[in-house]
Amino acid sequence: MSQPNRHETVIRVRYQETDQMGVVHHSNYAVWFEVGRTALIQEIGISYGELERRGILLPVVDLHCRFNLPARYEEEVRIVTRIREMRGPKITFSYEVRRLTDDVLLARGETIHLWTDREMKRFNLEHREPELFRKLQTLHQPSEE
Repeated sequence: MSQPNRHETVIRVRYQETDQMGVVHHSNYAVWFEVGRTALIQEIGISYGELERRGILLPVVDLHCRFNLPARYEEEVRIVTRIREMRGPKITFSYEVRRLTDDVLLARGETIHLWTDREMKRFNLEHREPELFRKLQTLHQPSEE
Protein backbone atom coordinates (compact mmCIF):
# COMPACT_ATOMS: atom_id res chain seq x y z
CA MET A 1 0.00 0.00 0.00
CA SER A 2 1.32 3.47 -0.82
CA GLN A 3 0.48 6.89 0.45
CA PRO A 4 1.32 10.30 -0.98
CA ASN A 5 5.08 10.96 -1.04
CA ARG A 6 6.07 7.38 -0.22
CA HIS A 7 5.87 3.87 -1.53
CA GLU A 8 5.46 0.72 0.54
CA THR A 9 6.64 -2.68 -0.67
CA VAL A 10 5.99 -5.88 1.29
CA ILE A 11 8.35 -8.83 1.01
CA ARG A 12 8.70 -12.13 2.84
CA VAL A 13 12.21 -12.94 4.10
CA ARG A 14 13.59 -15.87 2.13
CA TYR A 15 15.85 -18.53 3.62
CA GLN A 16 18.81 -17.56 1.42
CA GLU A 17 18.67 -14.02 2.83
CA THR A 18 19.48 -15.25 6.35
CA ASP A 19 22.86 -15.97 7.90
CA GLN A 20 24.09 -18.61 10.33
CA MET A 21 22.52 -16.66 13.21
CA GLY A 22 19.09 -17.00 11.60
CA VAL A 23 18.70 -13.32 10.83
CA VAL A 24 18.70 -11.41 7.56
CA HIS A 25 22.27 -10.78 6.45
CA HIS A 26 23.08 -7.08 6.35
CA SER A 27 23.91 -7.14 2.63
CA ASN A 28 20.27 -7.84 1.78
CA TYR A 29 19.11 -4.47 3.02
CA ALA A 30 20.82 -2.76 0.07
CA VAL A 31 18.88 -5.11 -2.24
CA TRP A 32 15.64 -4.35 -0.39
CA PHE A 33 16.34 -0.62 -0.74
CA GLU A 34 16.65 -1.15 -4.49
CA VAL A 35 13.34 -3.02 -4.55
CA GLY A 36 11.66 -0.07 -2.80
CA ARG A 37 13.37 2.53 -4.97
CA THR A 38 12.46 0.89 -8.28
CA ALA A 39 8.84 0.48 -7.13
CA LEU A 40 8.69 4.15 -6.12
CA ILE A 41 9.97 5.29 -9.51
CA GLN A 42 7.52 2.93 -11.22
CA GLU A 43 4.70 4.89 -9.53
CA ILE A 44 5.33 7.82 -11.89
CA GLY A 45 4.92 5.49 -14.86
CA ILE A 46 8.54 4.83 -15.83
CA SER A 47 10.79 1.87 -15.13
CA TYR A 48 14.53 1.77 -14.50
CA GLY A 49 14.80 -0.11 -17.79
CA GLU A 50 13.08 2.74 -19.64
CA LEU A 51 15.38 5.28 -17.99
CA GLU A 52 18.40 3.29 -19.17
CA ARG A 53 17.01 2.99 -22.72
CA ARG A 54 16.78 6.81 -22.69
CA GLY A 55 20.43 7.05 -21.63
CA ILE A 56 19.64 8.03 -18.04
CA LEU A 57 21.55 6.18 -15.32
CA LEU A 58 21.22 6.48 -11.57
CA PRO A 59 24.35 5.05 -9.91
CA VAL A 60 24.53 4.77 -6.13
CA VAL A 61 27.33 6.95 -4.73
CA ASP A 62 26.59 6.54 -1.02
CA LEU A 63 24.62 4.09 1.11
CA HIS A 64 23.90 4.14 4.84
CA CYS A 65 21.93 1.69 6.95
CA ARG A 66 21.25 1.68 10.68
CA PHE A 67 20.06 -1.64 12.09
CA ASN A 68 17.73 -1.65 15.08
CA LEU A 69 16.39 -5.21 15.25
CA PRO A 70 16.86 -8.30 13.10
CA ALA A 71 14.44 -9.53 10.49
CA ARG A 72 14.09 -13.30 10.46
CA TYR A 73 13.22 -16.06 8.02
CA GLU A 74 9.59 -16.04 6.79
CA GLU A 75 8.73 -12.71 8.45
CA GLU A 76 7.04 -10.20 6.23
CA VAL A 77 8.66 -6.78 6.15
CA ARG A 78 7.49 -3.50 4.69
CA ILE A 79 9.99 -1.29 2.90
CA VAL A 80 8.89 2.34 3.09
CA THR A 81 10.67 4.43 0.45
CA ARG A 82 10.69 8.21 0.06
CA ILE A 83 12.54 10.78 -2.01
CA ARG A 84 14.22 12.93 0.62
CA GLU A 85 16.16 15.35 -1.55
CA MET A 86 16.46 16.35 -5.20
CA ARG A 87 19.09 18.92 -6.03
CA GLY A 88 21.10 19.38 -9.22
CA PRO A 89 22.43 15.99 -10.34
CA LYS A 90 21.74 14.39 -6.95
CA ILE A 91 18.73 12.49 -5.62
CA THR A 92 18.51 11.00 -2.13
CA PHE A 93 16.14 8.22 -1.14
CA SER A 94 15.31 7.28 2.45
CA TYR A 95 14.08 3.88 3.59
CA GLU A 96 12.51 2.25 6.60
CA VAL A 97 12.26 -1.51 6.95
CA ARG A 98 9.42 -2.42 9.32
CA ARG A 99 8.09 -5.77 10.50
CA LEU A 100 4.63 -6.08 9.00
CA THR A 101 2.93 -7.76 11.97
CA ASP A 102 3.65 -5.03 14.54
CA ASP A 103 5.13 -2.11 12.53
CA VAL A 104 8.39 -2.23 14.54
CA LEU A 105 11.27 -0.38 12.87
CA LEU A 106 13.98 -2.91 11.99
CA ALA A 107 16.31 -0.71 9.95
CA ARG A 108 16.54 2.77 8.49
CA GLY A 109 18.70 3.80 5.57
CA GLU A 110 19.49 6.18 2.80
CA THR A 111 21.03 6.03 -0.66
CA ILE A 112 22.44 8.93 -2.62
CA HIS A 113 22.50 8.75 -6.41
CA LEU A 114 23.68 10.92 -9.29
CA TRP A 115 21.84 11.35 -12.55
CA THR A 116 24.36 10.48 -15.28
CA ASP A 117 24.50 9.66 -18.96
CA ARG A 118 26.00 6.44 -20.32
CA GLU A 119 29.50 7.94 -20.04
CA MET A 120 28.80 8.58 -16.33
CA LYS A 121 28.76 12.34 -16.89
CA ARG A 122 26.52 14.03 -14.31
CA PHE A 123 23.60 16.18 -15.37
CA ASN A 124 20.84 18.19 -13.77
CA LEU A 125 17.63 16.23 -14.30
CA GLU A 126 15.47 19.34 -14.09
CA HIS A 127 17.27 20.79 -17.14
CA ARG A 128 17.68 17.62 -19.18
CA GLU A 129 14.33 15.91 -18.46
CA PRO A 130 11.95 18.56 -17.02
CA GLU A 131 8.85 16.35 -17.34
CA LEU A 132 10.50 13.46 -15.49
CA PHE A 133 11.77 15.89 -12.84
CA ARG A 134 8.24 17.27 -12.30
CA LYS A 135 6.83 13.76 -11.92
CA LEU A 136 9.49 12.86 -9.35
CA GLN A 137 8.79 16.11 -7.50
CA THR A 138 5.26 14.88 -6.84
CA LEU A 139 6.87 12.07 -4.80
CA HIS A 140 9.44 14.25 -3.07
CA GLN A 141 9.13 14.61 0.68
CA PRO A 142 11.65 16.92 2.35
CA SER A 143 13.48 15.53 5.33
CA GLU A 144 11.70 15.77 8.68
CA GLU A 145 14.96 15.27 10.58
